[in-house]
Amino acid sequence: MPAVGKTTVARAIAGRFNLKQYSGGDILKEMAVARGYVTSGNDWWDRDEGIKFLSERKSNTDFDREVDERLLKVARSGGVVITSYTLPWLAGPGDALKFWLKGSRENRAKRMSSRDSIPYEEALRIVSMRDEENKNLYMKLYGIKFGEDLSIFDYMINTDHLSAEGMVDVATTIVKNIAL
Repeated sequence: MPAVGKTTVARAIAGRFNLKQYSGGDILKEMAVARGYVTSGNDWWDRDEGIKFLSERKSNTDFDREVDERLLKVARSGGVVITSYTLPWLAGPGDALKFWLKGSRENRAKRMSSRDSIPYEEALRIVSMRDEENKNLYMKLYGIKFGEDLSIFDYMINTDHLSAEGMVDVATTIVKNIAL
């Protein structure tokens, strides 16, 4: 889900275990640049240019399918940490260690508000909108019950009561203790 701590945890795991980090958002940004958009900052998605691109993306499911194909290829190469809304469902069972980070809309909005320097009410609106859009998009594309069917995940971490350091500690401890 947006603003739950995915990037924070992914960066920490990648750094701690000397892995490369990728995200679906980065690939989407590359595709946006190729179409003439100017991307900048982590909050780009929630600004006018990002919202315009996401509207274009909504009308063409090829965007998401291309992102997923690229991420699957990267995942199969190994030695990577990937943040993706869909990859856990698309990768085969046992192909990856899969984490679901859970957080309430309110706490995710607080994180987004702080991270992006926007009012809490605006962040809550954005989080709610993106939650609904993601849910609808991934059901339409792949039949994924995004945020509901979590049976494919190896670990679930509720981030509501954890600091960024706490999330990182929990996730890196799990990775460190996994017998691969």
